[in-house]
Amino acid sequence: MHSAPGDATAPQAEPEAEPRAEPQTTAPRAKNDTAQDCDSPRRACRRHAAGEDPAKRDQIMAGAMRAFLDKGFDATSVNDICRAAGVSKGTLYVYFADKQDLFVALVAKEREKMFGGVDAVLQSDLPLAEKLTSFGRNLARIISSDHVVQWQRTIAGIVDRMPELGVRFYDAAALRTHVDLADLLRREMAAGRLELPDPVLASAQFIELSGAGIWRARIFGKRPTPPTSDEIDRTVDSAVRLFLSAYGRPGVRQED
Repeated sequence: MHSAPGDATAPQAEPEAEPRAEPQTTAPRAKNDTAQDCDSPRRACRRHAAGEDPAKRDQIMAGAMRAFLDKGFDATSVNDICRAAGVSKGTLYVYFADKQDLFVALVAKEREKMFGGVDAVLQSDLPLAEKLTSFGRNLARIISSDHVVQWQRTIAGIVDRMPELGVRFYDAAALRTHVDLADLLRREMAAGRLELPDPVLASAQFIELSGAGIWRARIFGKRPTPPTSDEIDRTVDSAVRLFLSAYGRPGVRQED
């Protein structure tokens, strides 16, 4: 210790203090509670709480996509998905509750990827006729594509045994599209361009018209290949004319 003022004895040097450890601001994590994302050995790792690493989640979903498309939902096991994704069962179950949960998450992700541009059209400032035309053409192209037809057939084959999976599939994909279009129709009603007794029903009607003669023939294998762009354009242009003839407010130009 230092001498007190006025002490006759010579001051003695204190022993060097041990470096003090910085206090921890967070509780230590268990070894398996985080995932690491390191770009190089010299760069600090970004750590993710269990189940929150987007790269790992995408890795699992990509593997699941390959497995489901290869074997179908029923024949694909969790082990198949793990092998395709290059992860353990323990890792998969950190991110998804079960195979159904993974399947629905995959459908929702694919829906966002395919319909992102379609949804944006409905929010645009284009005239109503152009919005409906663009929406209908994109919708017809997507729902009659090989990829989407295969998903729909998969669900149709298991919905009797797993009705809850069918409901989740519908809510994650088709229902979103119906809701977005119905919202547009309500806005057009408020702007005085449409007269609709039931926007939800009108939304379903336009979606059906956009795939008329195309979608069901694809689902049941009558048409082994997707329709051409010219066929889609002809079908959707007719759908728009029919829809606006029925619900357009008289005297209002829908092209403006």
